[in-house]
Amino acid sequence: MDERGPAYPSQEFKNQVWLIVRQIPAGQVASYGQIAAFIPPSPGMVPAFFQAFKARWAGSAMADCPEDVPWQRVINSQGMISPRPGAQNQRRLLEAEGVVFDAKQRVDLKRYGWAGPSPAWLAANGFPKRS
Repeated sequence: MDERGPAYPSQEFKNQVWLIVRQIPAGQVASYGQIAAFIPPSPGMVPAFFQAFKARWAGSAMADCPEDVPWQRVINSQGMISPRPGAQNQRRLLEAEGVVFDAKQRVDLKRYGWAGPSPAWLAANGFPKRS
C-alpha cells in the first residue's frame, strides 16, 4: 500500500463486486467499470487513485469469484470478452443465455447491456445513492 491506497482490491471491495454481479440477469452483460462505479472508495483512499484502478480491481475480483457469481456476464467496456484462459467458455455460456456476438466478436451493449441494480436494491444493500 502507498499513500494513495491499496495496490489490490480489498476483500470488502471484492464482496461488493460479487454482490452486484449476482444481480445481473441471464442474457445481459455489464462492464468491469460499470460494476465498479457502484462501489465507493474506502475511507481515506484518494478518490483519483480509486477512479484510476476500480475497473481493474473489479476484474481482479471477478478472477477470484465464488462459484455462485455469474462471472460470464461481466465483459470489457468495448463489449468484448477480455483475452485470457476461459474466454471461449465465457462466450459459450453467454451464447447459451441468448447473448449474440457480432462479426467483430462484440456484444451490442445497447441491446444486452444491464442498466444496473435498482436504487432500492442499492440502498437496501448499503450502497450510496447515485447522482
